[in-house]
Amino acid sequence: MSSSLDFPITGAPRQLHLAVDLSDAGAHPGAWRTQGSQAQQLFDANRLQDLVSTAQRGALDFVVLDDAFSLQPGRPGAHGLQGRLDAALVASRLAPRSAGIGLVPTVTTTHTEPFHVSKALATIDHVSHGRAGWQVAVSTTEQEAAHFGRKPAPTLEDAWAEAAEAIDVVTRLWDSWEDDAEIRDASTGRFIDRDKVHYVDYDGVHFAVKGPSITPRPPQGRPVVVVRADDPPSLAVAALRADVARIRATDVEQARELRDQLRAAAAGHGRDPDELTVLVDLYAVIGLDRASAQARLDLLTDLAGASWDNDSLTHVGTARDLAVTAEEWFAAGAADGFTVRPSSLQTDLAALVDAVVPLLVSQGIFRSEYPGTTLRDSLGLTRPANRYAAIA
Repeated sequence: MSSSLDFPITGAPRQLHLAVDLSDAGAHPGAWRTQGSQAQQLFDANRLQDLVSTAQRGALDFVVLDDAFSLQPGRPGAHGLQGRLDAALVASRLAPRSAGIGLVPTVTTTHTEPFHVSKALATIDHVSHGRAGWQVAVSTTEQEAAHFGRKPAPTLEDAWAEAAEAIDVVTRLWDSWEDDAEIRDASTGRFIDRDKVHYVDYDGVHFAVKGPSITPRPPQGRPVVVVRADDPPSLAVAALRADVARIRATDVEQARELRDQLRAAAAGHGRDPDELTVLVDLYAVIGLDRASAQARLDLLTDLAGASWDNDSLTHVGTARDLAVTAEEWFAAGAADGFTVRPSSLQTDLAALVDAVVPLLVSQGIFRSEYPGTTLRDSLGLTRPANRYAAIA
């Protein structure tokens, strides 16, 4: 199959976006059993810091740190159960030890108060100087509900309806301080301008929150909201509230239809569809040649005791083949970019950064350095105006 990776691209108006999921030892359930997986360091934040540094070297847009209320992973081929560190706390630790790259922890809205969520994510944005995001998740199992004992598990539809409301409340709390609300005037003793700190007075179906936040407005105004749009309820929330929608698709046409659907729905809500970035989940096994990539996948499959079945784009092959695929999907309007799920983080992340990214950079569809200092800069998203600020 021909590709413009065989000759220069000129005048490309769009730029590809690349994120990477740093969950566990990799996306393949057998990854933690391989040599070099650093399985003994899965709960060591220094390991994650090294992975973030690698992703940052490739100028990737952001890293995802997954989280949930249950032990992981509960999927075919996984023997026993695994745990995870708190994603938001890890992101706070990584923030001052990184630069350029966005940090996107998963924070679940079910059984969680918007006030706490807003404060935690605003803190990450301040510590990182504007590189925080929030991957929104929901909880629908009775086992997870029992951890809290406050209410039964909701249906998927109710959970996402609550999530949509939670996102609204959280963004209102981020806006409750105007950008110049801090005065810090030692001579008068005035730390804030009270007229620029606002009660949100939210009274909805699931939440009643007076506000204001106790944390100043984040540097980005609002950290980037990421939604995994895997089903109709989450697709609807992504179109309404998300800055980034993660979708799953196995072919170009399916991805293009989902992206078009999301953009049309966003426009129906009065949004600029170009303010919604759509990323396809891309599972990757990268080798020097296709045979070596397949051999490594076969080894991982043997270690896991089950096949690696993903409901999204899966690449087993060379860096050049992956670059060609990424460009073709991007050029076809099937995606604004990809959230890469390396089969094994220690192997495939380095291959992505050192072998795939240079090919994309050489063709002019991916950058060689960060365009600004914030995650919104990297994604080409505008900084939201404060809804409570007086219009001059």
